[in-house]
Amino acid sequence: MNLSLLPVFLVGLAGSVHCAGMCGGIVGAMSVAPRPAFPVPVRTVTVQRLAPAAAHVAAYNAGRIASYATAGALAGGLAGGAASLAGLPSLQLGAYVLANLMLVALGLYLMDTWRGLALLERCGQALWRRISPLLRRLGPGATPGRMFAAGALWGWLPCGMVYSMLVTALLSGSALQGAGVMLAFGLGTLPMLAAIGMAGVRLRTLFGQRQVRLACGLLILGFGLLGLWRAAGGMAAPGMWAHWIDVLCVAPGAQG
Repeated sequence: MNLSLLPVFLVGLAGSVHCAGMCGGIVGAMSVAPRPAFPVPVRTVTVQRLAPAAAHVAAYNAGRIASYATAGALAGGLAGGAASLAGLPSLQLGAYVLANLMLVALGLYLMDTWRGLALLERCGQALWRRISPLLRRLGPGATPGRMFAAGALWGWLPCGMVYSMLVTALLSGSALQGAGVMLAFGLGTLPMLAAIGMAGVRLRTLFGQRQVRLACGLLILGFGLLGLWRAAGGMAAPGMWAHWIDVLCVAPGAQG
């Protein structure tokens, strides 16, 4: 399948306001470098604390995105193994519709208009209660290797936003393309989580404001509605307009 990765990246970028609340606290806590044991000049303290924090943030996010790509490869490979999917236009169209309905649900979720995806995340609360003590041990002073492991573990926790993009990875039809979908999504979430890891609570509070969540939710909702229109055959006009619609759709309209 030929899927455009641009909207996938943008969904990750806009949807990362959700990550700010779900992941921002742990990223900020684990990225703080330990204070020096003896008095040093303020500028030296800043440099000594900034470099380890940057390494921790990079390692954590590398582990998290690696998990996303692995999940995408598994989802895409699973669909690729079901060769009949590509040969059944009605089933293919239904899968496209499902992928874009998930985007609509995600947009409404970010806008606090409909909280259906929260049900998926509640399924992971019991698992999180078991894992969180382990992650807390990787607090200040954790090595980049441990931060990578923490990020890789975190990437598998239930998340409505991740699930919505895994449906798109499932449509890719191959392990490589599925990994590419989730890699693009993970890279979209990177700027905000990296910034939160370095800037901490203030930035997390900013991205948690209702106006920001509303704007990001509207963007993702627009992608979903556009994809539904495209899948329904609304994109009949040829030329440049058709090309741009295909570029902006997370899942292209079914062929045939």
